[in-house]
Amino acid sequence: MAKKVLLLHGWGGSDFPHWQSWLAAELAKDYGCVNFLRFSDVENPKLELWLKELQTALLDFKPDIVICHSLANTLWFHLCNQNKIVNEIEKLYLVAPPSIECSIAELSEFFPVTPPKDLAAQKALLIVSTNDPYMRMREAADLQKALEVPMHTIENGGHINAESGYGEWSWMQQELKKSSS
Repeated sequence: MAKKVLLLHGWGGSDFPHWQSWLAAELAKDYGCVNFLRFSDVENPKLELWLKELQTALLDFKPDIVICHSLANTLWFHLCNQNKIVNEIEKLYLVAPPSIECSIAELSEFFPVTPPKDLAAQKALLIVSTNDPYMRMREAADLQKALEVPMHTIENGGHINAESGYGEWSWMQQELKKSSS
């Protein structure tokens, strides 16, 4: 894969057997250029610190494709709302974002968040599950409308993480191959 891919995890990280770990390894096996950024203190995320770490990764790595999972979507929204993304990316994948009104105490500084008017991407795809415990389908539809992006819905995919059976995720690997051609 010739494109540079930046993987952004959510609260708690995306260590093996999470699909982001698997995908990073698969991309590297094909001599792909991948940055699987690990944010500081994944169990106790701090918005300002994570924003700084993301900005540094974007400036240093200059990705073509960014894949956000869970809280990383919210982080991306904050960065977009602050107009701090210097270079527009080619493709953005927003996988299993939490509700923009999430009320988990440990994540309070991330919420609420306003969906950005500009995602700093030429193309974006919102990927949701019909039974995600952190985002109801009505909320997902509202988010899709606010972001004005296509949405791919997975039937009973939970939070699209290792706990819901997403270790190896060949659909995402194939989707990336389409994005790189």
